[in-house]
Amino acid sequence: MAFGKRIGLKGFSYKGGGPMLAWLLHRIGGLVMVIFIGLHVLASFSMQQFGSDWGTFINTIYESWQFQIVLYFFVLFHALNGVRIIILDFAPGFLKYQREATWVQWILLLPLWGMSALIAVLRALQGG
Repeated sequence: MAFGKRIGLKGFSYKGGGPMLAWLLHRIGGLVMVIFIGLHVLASFSMQQFGSDWGTFINTIYESWQFQIVLYFFVLFHALNGVRIIILDFAPGFLKYQREATWVQWILLLPLWGMSALIAVLRALQGG
């Protein structure tokens, strides 16, 4: 029973390795997406209702290529890590291959993110 274990705050400490890093980046990615969506909604609302400079300022931040590269990383990581978690949940026999699954996730993530980052930079250089 889960309630019988008394681990205290030690259970939240960093244990190292890929799965713990994936856990941490998954949480950060979710937070980044919530912040992006919240800012997008607030900026759109303030632009539409008030025509405010604040909305324009927020738009320039999240339309910048630097912000988009970071956002692309976290969205792609969050999606691929979610797929990895779903596979491990529905096929518990694969839990012994959790580290290998994490490596496969990174092998898929880096080229996808690299291509999207390259496209964002090229669009910025072309003035688009």
